[in-house]
Amino acid sequence: MRKHIVCYGDSNTHGYCADPADCADHGDRFNEDERWTCLLQKQLGEDWLVIEEGLSGRNCAFEDPIHEGLSGVAHVTPILMSHEQVDLLIIMLGTNDTKAYFSATPVNIAGAMERLVRKAQATLCWGDHAPRILIVCPPHIGEGLYSDEAGLKMGPGCPEKSRALAPYYRQVAAATGCEFIDAEGVAEFNKIDCMHLTADGHRHLANALAEKVSEIFGAAC
Repeated sequence: MRKHIVCYGDSNTHGYCADPADCADHGDRFNEDERWTCLLQKQLGEDWLVIEEGLSGRNCAFEDPIHEGLSGVAHVTPILMSHEQVDLLIIMLGTNDTKAYFSATPVNIAGAMERLVRKAQATLCWGDHAPRILIVCPPHIGEGLYSDEAGLKMGPGCPEKSRALAPYYRQVAAATGCEFIDAEGVAEFNKIDCMHLTADGHRHLANALAEKVSEIFGAAC
């Protein structure tokens, strides 16, 4: 059986495209030749199965008062069990956690990430090996967020919280024995809503993650 990598994230894992001109199909989702998950699959090859579990609006652990089903911690166990055996879980969440109506500080968001990680580690999906989890801190939300309707719905303070997340996520990774990547400076957000990856961003993120997977698994990949 191939090694299973589950990619657990939000719209940036699902592949939402805010700029149709940046998407080959000119729609609102990057296609299978563009999404970072699919590009990672191509780089790793046939011995690996990269599984997309991206849901627009998903956050680490908060119950959204407007849209149901978006708490990452509430759904991670059945998702992981449905893909048993899991060899690596990649978590890229945090952008939606900055929404004003959650009233969460960067420290709170990191605490939510830790809760999610520990629940994933306790899920019986890992076979005969210890849990392997890679935390990816998303790129910083841009200041141009509020020139877009979607950004206005996020509420005030999102860019500032986003910029402060990485050090706290790094601490969570160290405390829980996880791997860590800060995607700021690796993958870029667009200049329209300033919180979704560009086509280049997807490609650069896939490249960085392929290197990290090779580091985690050594010569096996």
